[in-house]
Amino acid sequence: MRALCMFLAALAIVAPASLRGQVKETPYWASISSGEARMRVGPSKDYPANWVYRRRNLPVKVLQVHSNWRKIEDPSGTQGWMHVQLLSDTTTAIVVVNNGEIRSKRDDKSSMLYRVQKGVVGKISECKDGWCLVDVEGQRGFILASSLWGPVN
Repeated sequence: MRALCMFLAALAIVAPASLRGQVKETPYWASISSGEARMRVGPSKDYPANWVYRRRNLPVKVLQVHSNWRKIEDPSGTQGWMHVQLLSDTTTAIVVVNNGEIRSKRDDKSSMLYRVQKGVVGKISECKDGWCLVDVEGQRGFILASSLWGPVN
């Protein structure tokens, strides 16, 4: 019995993120992990796909959990079901303003490093004081949290 308990404890430590994520309380944030992911009208492959995403790292909000399926909402507000294997815990956000400004510091008077267009997705590592540190394909800097949709507030 003790060996079984130790085995289960070890399994919990090395379990993949997709399995550990099953105990999260909704709503929570995730991102699309695949280059092609189907959203379905219900929580099973028996339901038809109503959307196909081709945006790896696109942020989504998980609204509901049903077995290995997650009811998600995308940045446009579209809702549907996606298999948990198509989702990741990677923290990302999408730019929702026409010309997002990436700055060197958390300050709108700091030097602007580059601009990002609406729809650009970046990895978020921290948000503080209304600014988020974003990494867009290796280019890092700070952007106003209000310029993003995702887990920034």
